[in-house]
Amino acid sequence: MSTKTSIALAGLGRMGRIHLANLTGRCPSAQLAAVFDAREDVAREIGEQFGVPWTTTYEELLHNPDIDAVAIATPTGTHAPLTIAAAEAGKHVFSEKPISLDRAATVDVLDAVKKAAVQFQVGFHRRFDPDWVAGVHRIKAGELGEVFMFRTSLRDMIAPKAEFLAGSGGFFVDVTVHDFDTARWIAGEIVEVSAYGSSLSDPEGFAAIGDVDTAVVVVRFENGALGVIDNSRAAGYGYECSTEVVGSRATLRIDNPRRFGYEWRTPGSATVPLVADFEQRYPFAYQAEVEAFAQCVQTGEQPRCTGLDALAAFDLAQAASHAWRTGTTVKLSPQRVDGGVEYGALLSSH
Repeated sequence: MSTKTSIALAGLGRMGRIHLANLTGRCPSAQLAAVFDAREDVAREIGEQFGVPWTTTYEELLHNPDIDAVAIATPTGTHAPLTIAAAEAGKHVFSEKPISLDRAATVDVLDAVKKAAVQFQVGFHRRFDPDWVAGVHRIKAGELGEVFMFRTSLRDMIAPKAEFLAGSGGFFVDVTVHDFDTARWIAGEIVEVSAYGSSLSDPEGFAAIGDVDTAVVVVRFENGALGVIDNSRAAGYGYECSTEVVGSRATLRIDNPRRFGYEWRTPGSATVPLVADFEQRYPFAYQAEVEAFAQCVQTGEQPRCTGLDALAAFDLAQAASHAWRTGTTVKLSPQRVDGGVEYGALLSSH
């Protein structure tokens, strides 16, 4: 293997373009090796632009001996089969979340990558954002003390289009799953989940797909600490992702950054530019996660966000969905296993 990990990019939609920018110059340990997209004109354009092989046939990509790994940014329903095929071809895999909208398919993926002994990292980008990384480092060092309370917000400016929402897996799997991963990473495992949701920005549209656009989730951690997650698909003012952790010795607060550093002042008011979406909020995180994956391929070190982490977040999102639909509190029993933690099927609700 060369000093750079050769990574093929599968999928050239919005997330694919974010990874493309990083693979073509922003990651010292990675290089773009090839591109795949079902749309021939798109695959050809990008391949020719960056001087790499392009294809509309995924199998052709996997047969390329010069490729060390595949970054999968295709539609959600394809993540699982593409990951399994790559693993069976001996390619390491970075996959966008979720692995699948089906738990059994997710487990099949974990079995396949384990059997193939390849690296597998899932795209929970917050684990690579400089603000969260620095804060969690101090928490893990003991500076916060015992966690008393966890709070986080994730709000989109404008709801996605209806066609995306219909195949997203639902609000909790598509949105809150990020917060569940952050909660586990920062405050520990979760043993109770309650959830409340409403459809406010487009009541008829969300009712038609049986979903919500606004939710509050309350969780209890193993140590008894409480957590509150608030999410919105239509906050209006901009994109926000902020977190606060109250501990026995200190409190960590990560606020939503400005789009730019300046403030505009006029008589009686001051305004600051806000970020509009996740792409503006997390440029460094998306770069860092691909760089970290490339390094894991080279060193054999376990990725920071594993398949088991993705499965745990998915199970918690499913628990929240169940809690919202039934109006109950879902109790869970996280089990320590080799390589991480498993939640499994819902244990009980009341």
